Amino acid sequence: MKVLQLATSESPFFAEQVRALEGSGVDCTVVTVPSPPDGRTLASFASFYRRVLQEVRTGNYDLVHANYGLLGPLAFAQPVRPLVLSIWGSEVMGYSARLDAVTRAGIAAADAVVVPSRSIVERVESDTVLVPFGVDTERFRPMNRRAARAELGWDADERVVLFPYDPDRAVKDFPRAERVVDETDATLRWISDVPHDRVPVYMNASDAVLVTSKRESGPMVVKEAAACNVPVVSTDVGFASDVLDGVAHSTVADADRRLVAGLRSALDADERANGRERIDALGLERMADSLRAVYQRELGRRGVKA
Repeated sequence: MKVLQLATSESPFFAEQVRALEGSGVDCTVVTVPSPPDGRTLASFASFYRRVLQEVRTGNYDLVHANYGLLGPLAFAQPVRPLVLSIWGSEVMGYSARLDAVTRAGIAAADAVVVPSRSIVERVESDTVLVPFGVDTERFRPMNRRAARAELGWDADERVVLFPYDPDRAVKDFPRAERVVDETDATLRWISDVPHDRVPVYMNASDAVLVTSKRESGPMVVKEAAACNVPVVSTDVGFASDVLDGVAHSTVADADRRLVAGLRSALDADERANGRERIDALGLERMADSLRAVYQRELGRRGVKA
Protein backbone atom coordinates (compact mmCIF):
# COMPACT_ATOMS: atom_id res chain seq x y z
CA MET A 1 0.00 0.00 0.00
CA LYS A 2 1.41 3.38 -1.00
CA VAL A 3 0.12 6.47 0.83
CA LEU A 4 0.85 10.16 0.34
CA GLN A 5 1.06 11.73 3.82
CA LEU A 6 0.36 15.47 4.05
CA ALA A 7 1.18 17.54 7.11
CA THR A 8 1.77 21.13 8.16
CA SER A 9 5.16 20.11 9.61
CA GLU A 10 7.10 17.00 10.59
CA SER A 11 6.45 17.19 14.33
CA PRO A 12 7.90 14.43 16.54
CA PHE A 13 4.47 12.82 16.93
CA PHE A 14 3.78 12.85 13.19
CA ALA A 15 7.23 11.43 12.43
CA GLU A 16 6.54 8.58 14.88
CA GLN A 17 3.19 7.92 13.20
CA VAL A 18 4.87 7.64 9.80
CA ARG A 19 7.58 5.32 11.13
CA ALA A 20 4.93 3.11 12.73
CA LEU A 21 2.93 2.94 9.50
CA GLU A 22 6.02 2.03 7.50
CA GLY A 23 6.76 -0.67 10.07
CA SER A 24 3.31 -2.11 9.39
CA GLY A 25 3.98 -2.30 5.67
CA VAL A 26 2.58 1.04 4.47
CA ASP A 27 4.90 2.86 2.05
CA CYS A 28 4.64 6.55 3.02
CA THR A 29 5.79 9.67 1.19
CA VAL A 30 5.57 12.87 3.24
CA VAL A 31 4.85 16.35 1.88
CA THR A 32 4.78 19.29 4.30
CA VAL A 33 3.89 22.95 3.90
CA PRO A 34 7.05 25.04 3.31
CA SER A 35 7.99 27.17 6.31
CA PRO A 36 10.26 30.07 5.23
CA PRO A 37 12.10 32.09 7.91
CA ASP A 38 9.63 34.97 7.69
CA GLY A 39 6.61 32.69 8.19
CA ARG A 40 4.08 30.92 6.00
CA THR A 41 2.13 32.91 3.44
CA LEU A 42 -0.41 32.08 0.75
CA ALA A 43 2.58 31.40 -1.49
CA SER A 44 3.65 28.63 0.92
CA PHE A 45 0.30 26.88 0.57
CA ALA A 46 0.27 27.42 -3.20
CA SER A 47 3.67 25.75 -3.43
CA PHE A 48 2.41 22.92 -1.21
CA TYR A 49 -0.64 22.43 -3.44
CA ARG A 50 1.47 22.26 -6.58
CA ARG A 51 3.68 19.64 -4.95
CA VAL A 52 0.62 17.58 -3.95
CA LEU A 53 -0.71 17.63 -7.52
CA GLN A 54 2.70 16.62 -8.87
CA GLU A 55 2.99 13.73 -6.42
CA VAL A 56 -0.51 12.46 -7.20
CA ARG A 57 0.20 12.58 -10.94
CA THR A 58 3.54 10.79 -10.76
CA GLY A 59 3.62 8.80 -7.52
CA ASN A 60 1.12 6.00 -8.18
CA TYR A 61 -0.37 6.37 -4.69
CA ASP A 62 -3.29 4.31 -3.45
CA LEU A 63 -4.56 6.93 -1.01
CA VAL A 64 -3.93 10.43 0.40
CA HIS A 65 -3.87 11.04 4.16
CA ALA A 66 -4.13 14.70 5.23
CA ASN A 67 -2.97 15.20 8.82
CA TYR A 68 -4.65 18.31 10.28
CA GLY A 69 -7.92 19.90 9.22
CA LEU A 70 -6.36 22.91 7.52
CA LEU A 71 -5.04 20.63 4.78
CA GLY A 72 -8.31 18.88 4.02
CA PRO A 73 -9.55 21.15 1.23
CA LEU A 74 -6.10 21.27 -0.38
CA ALA A 75 -5.86 17.49 -0.32
CA PHE A 76 -9.35 17.10 -1.75
CA ALA A 77 -8.41 19.42 -4.60
CA GLN A 78 -6.77 16.30 -6.05
CA PRO A 79 -9.89 14.31 -6.95
CA VAL A 80 -8.06 11.14 -7.96
CA ARG A 81 -7.32 9.19 -4.76
CA PRO A 82 -9.40 8.40 -1.65
CA LEU A 83 -8.83 10.99 1.09
CA VAL A 84 -8.43 10.22 4.79
CA LEU A 85 -8.45 13.32 7.00
CA SER A 86 -7.07 13.27 10.55
CA ILE A 87 -8.43 15.91 12.91
CA TRP A 88 -5.85 16.58 15.61
CA GLY A 89 -8.20 18.67 17.74
CA SER A 90 -7.29 22.35 17.75
CA GLU A 91 -8.91 22.81 14.32
CA VAL A 92 -12.41 22.28 15.77
CA MET A 93 -12.02 23.91 19.18
CA GLY A 94 -13.03 27.43 18.24
CA TYR A 95 -9.57 29.02 18.20
CA SER A 96 -10.23 30.57 14.80
CA ALA A 97 -13.49 30.91 12.87
CA ARG A 98 -11.55 30.66 9.61
CA LEU A 99 -9.73 27.50 10.68
CA ASP A 100 -12.99 25.96 11.84
CA ALA A 101 -14.63 26.74 8.49
CA VAL A 102 -11.74 25.33 6.45
CA THR A 103 -11.71 22.19 8.59
CA ARG A 104 -15.46 21.69 8.22
CA ALA A 105 -15.05 21.89 4.45
CA GLY A 106 -12.34 19.23 4.59
CA ILE A 107 -14.47 16.99 6.80
CA ALA A 108 -17.36 17.22 4.36
CA ALA A 109 -15.12 16.26 1.45
CA ALA A 110 -13.12 13.44 3.05
CA ASP A 111 -13.83 9.76 2.49
CA ALA A 112 -12.93 9.01 6.12
CA VAL A 113 -12.38 11.26 9.13
CA VAL A 114 -10.05 10.09 11.91
CA VAL A 115 -10.13 11.66 15.41
CA PRO A 116 -7.87 10.98 18.42
CA SER A 117 -10.28 11.15 21.37
CA ARG A 118 -13.91 11.02 22.42
CA SER A 119 -13.83 14.74 23.25
CA ILE A 120 -13.06 15.49 19.58
CA VAL A 121 -15.70 13.03 18.34
CA GLU A 122 -18.29 15.23 20.05
CA ARG A 123 -17.09 18.29 18.16
CA VAL A 124 -17.13 16.77 14.68
CA GLU A 125 -20.58 16.60 13.13
CA SER A 126 -19.76 13.69 10.86
CA ASP A 127 -19.07 9.97 10.96
CA THR A 128 -15.64 9.47 12.46
CA VAL A 129 -13.16 6.72 13.27
CA LEU A 130 -11.58 6.92 16.73
CA VAL A 131 -7.84 6.21 16.52
CA PRO A 132 -6.07 7.36 19.71
CA PHE A 133 -2.65 8.98 19.32
CA GLY A 134 0.00 6.35 19.91
CA VAL A 135 2.94 6.59 22.31
CA ASP A 136 6.41 5.22 21.71
CA THR A 137 6.46 2.97 24.77
CA GLU A 138 10.04 1.91 24.10
CA ARG A 139 11.22 5.51 24.37
CA PHE A 140 8.76 6.59 27.07
CA ARG A 141 9.32 3.95 29.74
CA PRO A 142 9.99 3.91 33.49
CA MET A 143 13.56 4.69 34.52
CA ASN A 144 15.26 4.90 37.89
CA ARG A 145 14.56 8.36 39.29
CA ARG A 146 17.94 8.84 40.96
CA ALA A 147 19.79 7.75 37.83
CA ALA A 148 17.74 10.18 35.73
CA ARG A 149 18.48 13.01 38.17
CA ALA A 150 22.17 12.19 38.18
CA GLU A 151 22.15 12.36 34.38
CA LEU A 152 20.54 15.83 34.50
CA GLY A 153 22.60 17.08 37.45
CA TRP A 154 19.54 17.54 39.67
CA ASP A 155 19.56 17.24 43.45
CA ALA A 156 18.74 13.63 44.34
CA ASP A 157 16.61 14.55 47.37
CA GLU A 158 14.54 17.55 46.29
CA ARG A 159 10.91 17.23 45.27
CA VAL A 160 10.54 18.16 41.61
CA VAL A 161 7.41 18.98 39.62
CA LEU A 162 7.92 19.14 35.87
CA PHE A 163 6.08 21.63 33.66
CA PRO A 164 6.60 19.86 30.31
CA TYR A 165 6.49 22.94 28.06
CA ASP A 166 8.23 26.18 27.23
CA PRO A 167 6.97 28.72 29.82
CA ASP A 168 6.55 31.33 27.09
CA ARG A 169 3.68 29.41 25.46
CA ALA A 170 0.73 31.39 26.84
CA VAL A 171 -1.87 28.66 26.25
CA LYS A 172 0.07 26.35 28.59
CA ASP A 173 -0.44 28.86 31.46
CA PHE A 174 2.91 28.71 33.24
CA PRO A 175 1.85 31.36 35.81
CA ARG A 176 -0.87 28.98 36.99
CA ALA A 177 1.69 26.19 37.32
CA GLU A 178 3.81 28.51 39.47
CA ARG A 179 0.83 29.32 41.70
CA VAL A 180 -0.02 25.65 42.16
CA VAL A 181 3.53 24.52 42.95
CA ASP A 182 4.03 27.49 45.31
CA GLU A 183 1.42 25.81 47.55
CA THR A 184 3.70 22.79 47.95
CA ASP A 185 7.29 22.25 49.10
CA ALA A 186 8.41 21.18 45.62
CA THR A 187 10.64 22.80 43.02
CA LEU A 188 9.10 23.65 39.65
CA ARG A 189 11.22 22.82 36.61
CA TRP A 190 10.33 23.08 32.93
CA ILE A 191 11.41 21.97 29.48
CA SER A 192 12.51 24.35 26.75
CA ASP A 193 14.16 23.30 23.46
CA VAL A 194 14.78 19.78 24.74
CA PRO A 195 15.07 17.10 22.01
CA HIS A 196 12.09 14.76 22.08
CA ASP A 197 14.23 11.71 22.79
CA ARG A 198 15.51 13.41 25.98
CA VAL A 199 12.06 14.20 27.39
CA PRO A 200 11.64 10.76 29.07
CA VAL A 201 14.74 11.46 31.20
CA TYR A 202 13.20 14.71 32.49
CA MET A 203 9.88 13.02 33.18
CA ASN A 204 11.47 10.12 35.05
CA ALA A 205 13.62 12.50 37.07
CA SER A 206 10.47 14.23 38.35
CA ASP A 207 8.11 13.37 41.19
CA ALA A 208 5.13 14.53 39.14
CA VAL A 209 4.25 16.18 35.84
CA LEU A 210 1.95 19.22 35.98
CA VAL A 211 -0.21 20.34 33.04
CA THR A 212 -2.09 23.63 33.51
CA SER A 213 -3.09 24.27 29.90
CA LYS A 214 -6.11 26.42 29.14
CA ARG A 215 -7.03 24.18 26.21
CA GLU A 216 -5.49 21.21 24.42
CA SER A 217 -6.28 18.80 21.63
CA GLY A 218 -4.12 16.22 23.43
CA PRO A 219 -2.01 16.65 25.43
CA MET A 220 0.49 14.00 24.36
CA VAL A 221 2.66 14.75 27.42
CA VAL A 222 -0.05 13.17 29.58
CA LYS A 223 0.26 9.87 27.70
CA GLU A 224 4.05 10.11 27.65
CA ALA A 225 4.32 10.73 31.41
CA ALA A 226 1.80 7.97 32.10
CA ALA A 227 3.90 5.59 29.98
CA CYS A 228 6.83 6.43 32.29
CA ASN A 229 4.66 5.67 35.36
CA VAL A 230 5.09 9.26 36.54
CA PRO A 231 2.08 10.78 38.37
CA VAL A 232 0.28 13.48 36.39
CA VAL A 233 -1.81 16.39 37.65
CA SER A 234 -3.66 18.13 34.83
CA THR A 235 -6.41 20.54 34.02
CA ASP A 236 -9.41 18.89 32.36
CA VAL A 237 -8.31 19.40 28.78
CA GLY A 238 -8.31 17.18 25.70
CA PHE A 239 -8.08 13.48 26.53
CA ALA A 240 -6.42 13.95 29.95
CA SER A 241 -9.42 12.59 31.87
CA ASP A 242 -9.70 9.56 29.56
CA VAL A 243 -6.04 8.65 29.88
CA LEU A 244 -5.71 9.24 33.63
CA ASP A 245 -8.94 7.53 34.67
CA GLY A 246 -7.92 5.01 37.33
CA VAL A 247 -4.21 5.95 37.24
CA ALA A 248 -2.75 6.05 40.73
CA HIS A 249 -1.55 9.36 42.23
CA SER A 250 -2.90 11.32 39.26
CA THR A 251 -5.55 14.04 39.21
CA VAL A 252 -7.62 15.86 36.59
CA ALA A 253 -9.31 19.04 37.84
CA ASP A 254 -10.10 22.63 36.90
CA ALA A 255 -10.00 24.47 40.24
CA ASP A 256 -6.60 25.53 41.58
CA ARG A 257 -7.39 24.12 45.02
CA ARG A 258 -8.04 20.68 43.54
CA LEU A 259 -4.87 20.82 41.45
CA VAL A 260 -2.92 21.74 44.61
CA ALA A 261 -4.56 18.93 46.58
CA GLY A 262 -3.83 16.42 43.82
CA LEU A 263 -0.21 17.52 43.57
CA ARG A 264 0.31 17.38 47.33
CA SER A 265 -1.18 13.89 47.40
CA ALA A 266 1.14 12.69 44.63
CA LEU A 267 4.18 14.20 46.32
CA ASP A 268 3.31 12.80 49.75
CA ALA A 269 2.76 9.31 48.31
CA ASP A 270 6.28 9.39 46.82
CA GLU A 271 5.41 6.44 44.58
CA ARG A 272 5.31 5.80 40.88
CA ALA A 273 1.95 5.62 39.15
CA ASN A 274 0.53 2.70 37.17
CA GLY A 275 -0.14 4.66 33.98
CA ARG A 276 1.77 2.25 31.77
CA GLU A 277 -0.98 -0.33 32.27
CA ARG A 278 -3.33 2.20 30.68
CA ILE A 279 -0.93 3.24 27.91
CA ASP A 280 0.02 -0.25 26.71
CA ALA A 281 -3.19 -0.30 24.64
CA LEU A 282 -2.22 3.05 23.06
CA GLY A 283 1.13 2.16 21.56
CA LEU A 284 2.34 3.19 18.12
CA GLU A 285 1.83 -0.29 16.64
CA ARG A 286 -1.83 -0.27 17.68
CA MET A 287 -2.29 3.17 16.13
CA ALA A 288 -0.60 2.07 12.88
CA ASP A 289 -2.77 -1.05 12.67
CA SER A 290 -5.90 1.04 13.17
CA LEU A 291 -4.91 3.56 10.49
CA ARG A 292 -4.00 0.79 8.07
CA ALA A 293 -7.46 -0.71 8.65
CA VAL A 294 -9.03 2.65 7.75
CA TYR A 295 -6.95 2.77 4.56
CA GLN A 296 -7.94 -0.77 3.60
CA ARG A 297 -11.60 -0.04 4.21
CA GLU A 298 -11.59 3.03 1.96
CA LEU A 299 -9.71 1.24 -0.79
CA GLY A 300 -12.07 -1.70 -0.52
CA ARG A 301 -15.00 0.61 -1.07
CA ARG A 302 -13.41 1.53 -4.39
CA GLY A 303 -12.72 -2.06 -5.28
CA VAL A 304 -8.96 -1.74 -4.75
CA LYS A 305 -6.98 -4.47 -3.01
CA ALA A 306 -4.18 -3.43 -0.66
